[in-house]
Amino acid sequence: MTADASGPVSSPGDDAARLTDAQKSLRAQMLATEHWSLLASRSTTQSEVLTRIAIFLTLVSAGLVTLGVLGNATQFSGWFGVAALGVLFLLVVLGTITQLRVFNTATEDLVYVLAMNRLRAAYLDLDPGIEPYFMMGTTDDLRGTQQTYYAFAARNRAQVFASSMMLILVVHAALVGLFGGALTYALAASVAWSITVGVILALAAFVGWMAWGYRGYFSVWQLHQPLRSMPDA
Repeated sequence: MTADASGPVSSPGDDAARLTDAQKSLRAQMLATEHWSLLASRSTTQSEVLTRIAIFLTLVSAGLVTLGVLGNATQFSGWFGVAALGVLFLLVVLGTITQLRVFNTATEDLVYVLAMNRLRAAYLDLDPGIEPYFMMGTTDDLRGTQQTYYAFAARNRAQVFASSMMLILVVHAALVGLFGGALTYALAASVAWSITVGVILALAAFVGWMAWGYRGYFSVWQLHQPLRSMPDA
């Protein structure tokens, strides 16, 4: 995503007042077409990433059940350790791929919201009287996106921790910890060391992915220059 073109932003709707009724009608149709295109793209992206998350969770469940079956068959000895490491490593790799897609989708969704907020502002330029009927944001700044995401309440940490992104993050961090602990036990044969290394790796994975996600979120705001900003209360 590149930065928006700079220019006068104090009165973005000045040219709308000079349009004829026919020109306003044509502009409204063009804006509506773009709006529906953004809605379709956003819906497709959300559907795709939720499917990816469901597939990953299914593979995690299948992998853990497989380890249980193998453990009963081998009495948790012999080649079970190698098989367990292989399954856990595969799940960690798949989790990393899925996690990257989830964070990329979050960034894309923010861009879609910014674009649709900008379109609502264009609708207001054509007909300022419809402003009371917009519940979502009509400015393409931070406060405008927060109004779109959280129309009925202020944003709080509970909404972040209850998100699909947090669900996949916790599962992936746990897998990283399990793989690290299993590998440590295979090398050192120490339960204490295995637990310690596993917990440290799980926490490091969680914190690292959170930092990655916030960096992607703030990178959008570094590149984006709003055309409209919500006035101070």
